[in-house]
Amino acid sequence: MNHHPAHVIVIGGGPAGATTAGILALHGHAVTVLERDTFPRYHVGESLLPFCYHTLKRLDMVDRLNASPFIQKHSVQFASMDGKMSQPFYFTDHLDGHPAGQTWQVERAVFDRMMLDRARELGATVRIGVSAKQLVQDADGRVTGVEIENEQGERETLHSPLTIDCTGRDGFTINRMGWRERDPQLSKISLWTYYRGGKRGVGRDEGATTVAYIPQKGWFWHIPLHNDRISLGIVGERDYLYRDGKDLHAIFEREIQSNAWVADVMADATRYGDIWVTGDYSYRSRYCSTDGLVLAGDAFAFLDPVFSSGVFLALKSGEMVADAAHAALTRGDVSAEAFTTYADDLCNGIEAMRKLVYAFYEEDFNFGKLLKKHPHLRGDLTDCLIGHLFKDFDPLFKAVAEFVDVPAPLAHGRPMPRATAVAR
Repeated sequence: MNHHPAHVIVIGGGPAGATTAGILALHGHAVTVLERDTFPRYHVGESLLPFCYHTLKRLDMVDRLNASPFIQKHSVQFASMDGKMSQPFYFTDHLDGHPAGQTWQVERAVFDRMMLDRARELGATVRIGVSAKQLVQDADGRVTGVEIENEQGERETLHSPLTIDCTGRDGFTINRMGWRERDPQLSKISLWTYYRGGKRGVGRDEGATTVAYIPQKGWFWHIPLHNDRISLGIVGERDYLYRDGKDLHAIFEREIQSNAWVADVMADATRYGDIWVTGDYSYRSRYCSTDGLVLAGDAFAFLDPVFSSGVFLALKSGEMVADAAHAALTRGDVSAEAFTTYADDLCNGIEAMRKLVYAFYEEDFNFGKLLKKHPHLRGDLTDCLIGHLFKDFDPLFKAVAEFVDVPAPLAHGRPMPRATAVAR
């Protein structure tokens, strides 16, 4: 049994990497974070789910966020194309006043830097301007470290009993290993930009995330940010959004007019900055681990952004993988199989959210119909929306199946079989 602290390499210093490094440092391990970019750096994904609270609390980040200028978020609401608003899903009502019922709309450049700074405070070594180039493997296929291009632009090899890939959607491991598996029914594209001004709610409604529908089951996100700014994005089918060409400004103006609520609240807003585009972004890795290596955050999986699950899954998987890594290092077993429970638990949580995302995109489904027939399931539905994903959702999705076909689980995410690892 190995009870001595071990050195761990974490590739990537975003929310997943910072969380992983911070919690491993709390466990007493020496951690080196390798981050390619200089912080602060831009990133989309500003809306935090309420259940981010628990991981943030463990890292002593809650008071820091409360003292920040970030707008507090208390609810999510939905707007039909004719401008009719749903009743807001107020998180604190569901959580009986627990402080997790209030979360934040963050500026990711600032939030991500806060998280990485916290990992440093907890004892992690953070190396900025370092690019991971390839995994180092022994004759049996076990990962024993990483070859990097260091701060001086020189090649360097780092060794560690365990490497954790938190490289986000860039997918350091899944691209090199050919593990990326796209979700064929979630092949959407997303366009987004930023505005100043416009209308927003007041009081506890000021920071509400609004999902506003457009034709063919597309949607807007409307996220109020501090300093009178709005993050506004469109998600939809490529053929629908590009039907009149690829002029991004024209697409935005056209689609804003397709939803009465969006047209009203954005009428006096002024766009600033670039319009960003990404597509085919829903995927999962075929494997979560091989001997000496494990994946977390977007480096493992990413879902459609409709329910703002990205940062939550990054934080939560970072926490989960750090605890699993600590247990594995303590046992002296960092084989692929040592992360089986981690993989199963994480995939079960992702599947719950994925089923809800699939239902959202079905033409004949809406939450109102579901809750009208099954009002007792409002709590389960809200749990899924706030990130309380690691529970039994069978009753909820049996009810959803009355309206739409519930997808079969993706057959991915388990540890890589040792024979496969050796064959590589």
